[in-house]
Amino acid sequence: MLRQAALLTRDLHRPSPVRYWSDCFGSAAVGYAALVGAILSHSAALTAALVVLSILTLYRAVLFIHEITHLDHRLLPGFREAWNIGVGAPLLLPSFLYEGIHAVHHSRRHYGTQRDPEYLPLAHMNPWTLPLFTLAALAMPFLLLLRFGILAPLSILIPPLRRVLVERFSALEVNPAYHRPAPEGAFARRWRLQEAAASMAAIAILASSATGLVPLRAFVFYCVVVAGVAVLNQTRTLVAHLWENDGAELSLTDQYRDSTNVPPAFPGVLWAPVGLRFHALHHLVPRLPYHALPEAHRRLAAALPVGSVYGDANYSSLSTLLNRLARATMRRH
Repeated sequence: MLRQAALLTRDLHRPSPVRYWSDCFGSAAVGYAALVGAILSHSAALTAALVVLSILTLYRAVLFIHEITHLDHRLLPGFREAWNIGVGAPLLLPSFLYEGIHAVHHSRRHYGTQRDPEYLPLAHMNPWTLPLFTLAALAMPFLLLLRFGILAPLSILIPPLRRVLVERFSALEVNPAYHRPAPEGAFARRWRLQEAAASMAAIAILASSATGLVPLRAFVFYCVVVAGVAVLNQTRTLVAHLWENDGAELSLTDQYRDSTNVPPAFPGVLWAPVGLRFHALHHLVPRLPYHALPEAHRRLAAALPVGSVYGDANYSSLSTLLNRLARATMRRH
């Protein structure tokens, strides 16, 4: 399967600049416009529709952070910088929160172990863990405002706080046992610039809201949209893996089996956009651009025999995977 995946996708690895730039920043433009429209709207129905549109489109734009972690940036010069200016800083999600972190998750030695920042053995945990895991994302806008608007500036003056902030509050992770090492070299320089931009955005949001320069309604809707994006992503994360590993090191084949593909395009493109409905396939060929994953899946599904390992990771829907995970937790407790 690994050999076939490499052979059948070798012509699909070049990212399309047109797709990346237009998809990401077109989605962001629609999302910001819908957010402004919701703030200005006087119709409850229209406001609700615009909030949903803003969440879905900004969610899509945000998930390009995943592409940034895998891209050969020589092939898309300026994309990471533009994303951080147009998406990362305004939404307080600079790419350093994910860069480096996601590479650990893809490591053959670290996947699914206590060293993996993106893994928890959820299938072995109590059933109440699942709703708590999802609903905790509602606090995301307030945690981000605290992290970038208050703690980051204070950490410049308080070195011990800085160490804690870097180690414990500078990663988009699900594993609370993970401690992030301090950045080095060129990555440390990018980190500082991205953190400064996000901090300026957070301070501006807090100060303008506190002084009444920006109406409270605007602040509330901003927080609602950021929380909506976080909850949607947390729900997607719940079904990205089966979460059945108990901490042992897995072979790449077993890592694939513990991950999921949800091939049906709709509604998958809404809750798992930017190629993330092919998460298991992504673990086989992590450098493949998001827009190439549907074609790669078609090729592999056609080339590999019925009953091959490739079919083990394919599921029909979000609800199927949520039900499977919920049943797994209830069987163990």
